[in-house]
Amino acid sequence: MSLINTQVQPFKVNAFHNGKFIEVTEESLKGKWSVLIFMPAAFTFNCPTEIEDAAEHYAEFQKAGTEVYIVTTDTHFSHKVWHETSPAVGKAKFPLIGDPTHQLTNAFGVHIPEEGLALRGTFVINPEGVIKTLEIHSNEIARDVSETLRKLKAAQFTAANPNEVCPAKWKEGEKTLTPSLDLVGKI
Repeated sequence: MSLINTQVQPFKVNAFHNGKFIEVTEESLKGKWSVLIFMPAAFTFNCPTEIEDAAEHYAEFQKAGTEVYIVTTDTHFSHKVWHETSPAVGKAKFPLIGDPTHQLTNAFGVHIPEEGLALRGTFVINPEGVIKTLEIHSNEIARDVSETLRKLKAAQFTAANPNEVCPAKWKEGEKTLTPSLDLVGKI
């Protein structure tokens, strides 16, 4: 069963954020858009490149009223040290969530049981806590966060304009489509 258009299930985890340990729950996601980015583990080679990419786009996410959360199966203590020792991870101004009990990786369908790690999963969640987009892929393939930002903006646009859809490669400000019988077979 797909997680699209389902409510995020209750959870409670710890994160390292801006020099402090914080608690993050499903309620933390409500009232604003959220992006959860799952990664296999801290202190790896590919994950810091994705965190750095997210950090470089963080101002754009913030401008779009969105919080970014990075999730690995490590502890929030590990994330503190990772943030302090990795130049790439040190750029993160968003919460780094520890999921050592695999509560989130299981709930979001990205857990690898035989490894105790997460697949690379990206989830865009609306202010009501409903999952609007998801992408899950193999761990050797890192993401491009600009595509996540594009999907976020498309989800925000269609939420604000429920009678319109965003065509392929749509970017903010471009033309959308209004579904109708007149368009069937004409595009």
